[in-house]
Amino acid sequence: MKNFKDIFIIVLILLTAITSLAAVNSLPSKACNFSMYNVAQGGNQESQGRKCNQESVDSRFEALKRWYESTHPSSSTFMVGFYPYGAAFDGVNIWVTNSGSESITKLRASDGTVLGTYAVGFLPRGIAFDGTNIWVANSGGDSVTKLRTSDGVILGTYAVGFYPYGIAFDGVNIWVTNSGSASLTKLRASDGTFLGTYGVGFDPRGVVFDGANIWVANSNSNSVTKLRASTGSVIGTYAVGWMPKWLAFDGTNIWVTNYGSSKITKLRASDGTVLGTYAVGISPYGIAFDGANIWVVNAGSNNVMKMRASDGVVLGTYNVGLNPRGIVFDGTNVWVVNYDSGTITKF
Repeated sequence: MKNFKDIFIIVLILLTAITSLAAVNSLPSKACNFSMYNVAQGGNQESQGRKCNQESVDSRFEALKRWYESTHPSSSTFMVGFYPYGAAFDGVNIWVTNSGSESITKLRASDGTVLGTYAVGFLPRGIAFDGTNIWVANSGGDSVTKLRTSDGVILGTYAVGFYPYGIAFDGVNIWVTNSGSASLTKLRASDGTFLGTYGVGFDPRGVVFDGANIWVANSNSNSVTKLRASTGSVIGTYAVGWMPKWLAFDGTNIWVTNYGSSKITKLRASDGTVLGTYAVGISPYGIAFDGANIWVVNAGSNNVMKMRASDGVVLGTYNVGLNPRGIVFDGTNVWVVNYDSGTITKF
């Protein structure tokens, strides 16, 4: 709000100065429709001029206000745990992993009220909702934790690979990237049963489901791997930018943040064809789709960028907290996790 007020004050000063000069130099302006008849009827040309100029300032102010509100969405910021990282939406609430607190925080999406903080494993990173429960990847514990969304009760902790990072749900199973073992683990969501481990690229981080296949960002291979969700077989591996971190699916295409090259890559999900590469902020990390637009978290720029999914055109850039990482869309609002601030920002 401070920036908003500052901009308004500056603009009002400029507008007042301009319109005051106009009043002095040319009181009977075209917009004010002065006439001898108006004066003869008791009108005062000078007072009418001041009134007209004030109305002009007011109309410009309102136009500026409408423009600002349309290009600068309001935001709220809420405290969570220490070094928050990932975020997920369960249909009602937002869940945030606190990598420095060995916990996750649950906030009511409607107003950001903290509803609870629950212990999980060491260095929690990725987080996903399976339609009933919350799953958390514990990077330092080589495990994932399953919690009941209603009360945060732990339903199970299951071993996966070395240094798990990202996590996704395919409608039936949970998929976990093991960044330290260049693999992907598949677990049955209903009971945590181990279903398989599949090789991918080096240092896999983000993972996303496209409705039929699983996509993995291989941070140290500068590529993404596409696997068939039913069998885990690799369908293809496609080159992207430098140090890809996270992915999003827009219903047709896959979007990848390239942390090392400050760009994002758009690939056609059906065949992996690169459709475009777009410049964003410094060190892009998290990414999300809101139904029409792509939102990119720029960790090195402390902001989030909104881009039109159809053509990658930038629609806006908005400041958030320090070193932002994760992002999630709740159907109405976008939430950005601020790693070094211990907060989450809602747009």
